[in-house]
Amino acid sequence: MKLLILGGTQFVGRLLAEMALDRGDEVTLFNRGKSNPGLFPNAENIHGDRDSDLNQLEGRIWDAAVDFSGYFPRIVRKSTEQLAGSIRQYVFISSVAVYTSHGQQITKEDFPLAEMDDPDTEEMTPDTYGPLKVLCEREVIRAFPQNSLIIRPGVMVGPYDTTDRFTYWVERLSHSGVALAPGNPDSPLQFIDGRDLAEWMLRLLDRQVTGTYNAIGFNENLTMGKMLNACTTVTKSDANLLWVPDEFLLEQNVAPWKDLPLWLPENEPHGLGHIDNSSAVKMGLTFRPIESTARDTWNWILNGRDAAAPFKAGISREREAEILEAYRHTHESEHK
Repeated sequence: MKLLILGGTQFVGRLLAEMALDRGDEVTLFNRGKSNPGLFPNAENIHGDRDSDLNQLEGRIWDAAVDFSGYFPRIVRKSTEQLAGSIRQYVFISSVAVYTSHGQQITKEDFPLAEMDDPDTEEMTPDTYGPLKVLCEREVIRAFPQNSLIIRPGVMVGPYDTTDRFTYWVERLSHSGVALAPGNPDSPLQFIDGRDLAEWMLRLLDRQVTGTYNAIGFNENLTMGKMLNACTTVTKSDANLLWVPDEFLLEQNVAPWKDLPLWLPENEPHGLGHIDNSSAVKMGLTFRPIESTARDTWNWILNGRDAAAPFKAGISREREAEILEAYRHTHESEHK
């Protein structure tokens, strides 16, 4: 297969490029050359900006293009127009953030989508990210109505993850002592190992599958408790989880998701953990055990991740200790 990847040097794009090269595909990477330059010397690397340098792709032919770096519809439109006669399939990496409300279970891929008040804005914020992805999807489908593939991942985790959302928990629970565990241990979680996503995408490309799919785990229910226990187990830690209720964490001004990654209070509408993935599973999406993801992430932390790079998610140990001390004090006072 001749594969053009727009982006492809950070996380899932990196994994996809690596897997495609390993199996003998011809891979061309088009990106600015700023993230991990020289990562794939066996691939063709074309450096340029999608807004101004797409002419470098002119006159070329690929079997498929995979777009990992499409965030604004104007830019995606340029790419689809440039590649309209050069590829047989356009794969766009979107997000489950496209749905209009996470306050209820997202039943299928035809669940209502978010809309933009100003469709021309190119200001990326938590509020505009999802609606902008909707507009990008529409540009892809408009240009490739019969041969587009839209992938909507949820949280992506594992080795090479640049967000540190899951990585934070693996590293934190490698240490002994009491560890803050947020909310309810039975709260449902959904995410996907980046390698499961990349492997599945290659299988879809081989079969020239089209359509739109929620790409998120799992085949069985995962909970916050199961995830944290898996992190403790694979790191061979004797960390002791102290579960602190949602209400107390909010009183302590702990920011959901940011301060404690993957945690959202149960009384706040979000719907994450309840996204229907049955269409993707029917198309062959499979999931490795959470213990495998945690173990491989831990090995990456020890042997691959830049040890000097600060974690992008999670609270400091000092802040965690303050919260735990406050909770113990309140808990003890209530039982006197």
